[in-house]
Amino acid sequence: MPHSESRKCEALLSPCAGIGLRIPHHTAFLTAKPKIGWVEVHSENYFSGPELRALEAVRADYPVSLHGVGLSLGSADGVDEMHLARVMALCDRIQPALVSEHLAWGRIGATALPDLLPLPLTRESLDVFCMNVDRVQTALKRTILVENPSTYLQFASSSIPEPEFLTAVTRRTGCGLICDINNIFVSAHNHGWDALDYLKTLPAAAIGEYHVAGHCTATGAAAGLLIDTHDRPVDRAVWALFEVALQIIGPRPVLIERDADLPSLEELLAEAVMAQKIIDQVSRRDANAA
Repeated sequence: MPHSESRKCEALLSPCAGIGLRIPHHTAFLTAKPKIGWVEVHSENYFSGPELRALEAVRADYPVSLHGVGLSLGSADGVDEMHLARVMALCDRIQPALVSEHLAWGRIGATALPDLLPLPLTRESLDVFCMNVDRVQTALKRTILVENPSTYLQFASSSIPEPEFLTAVTRRTGCGLICDINNIFVSAHNHGWDALDYLKTLPAAAIGEYHVAGHCTATGAAAGLLIDTHDRPVDRAVWALFEVALQIIGPRPVLIERDADLPSLEELLAEAVMAQKIIDQVSRRDANAA
């Protein structure tokens, strides 16, 4: 693991439920201080301004996870050093419990694209991705987590199954993984994968966090595809797959993701309670079986 001596391990969260902190809910967190184990924010929304000051205040009461969408770790052009510097400054200021990014790319040269785009899963892509992960971890002096994507197409040139690609990234860089249950469910449906085999292939020891979210079924030309929309409650089938993941991998912090059609804070907290109940049930079952 290159440069491992210069990194520090993140302050690990306990295996409890958290929610994505969104700007409309800042006031409630600063005044009512709702009961929740931790919060996650998109790093790029908090580089400066009143949002950053609000996050600093929230950080005084809650562990914070920084989830980036702009480092473009799959970019053959390498990591944007200016963007990385902003992430570094945010980490220094917030001292997050976890820092994460995606198995994706979104930049060509100076052009940033507004999406998390899939990679051809090849040896060449693996080399590029690991090089960029190493650059980020060396700069931050900590390990990061990499999230599995939701995808709607596969490259003909791909030669490495996605869970094996992620496993190779963890072995070569020492990074961890976010196991996004909804993304596995969506991609498995779209490509005919076996979600259970996917979970069994992932390196359990490297997984530091789960994500769960809502999705929808596409219509029109893309009819039948599942789309990772983050605009509705977690689907029952995703909750069931989450329970299976807990049995295979074990308890980890789990995040309720909601980015569009944002509901009330009470509704998000209720989903976090549901996630915590599933964690507790599986943990009790395992304890009784021991």
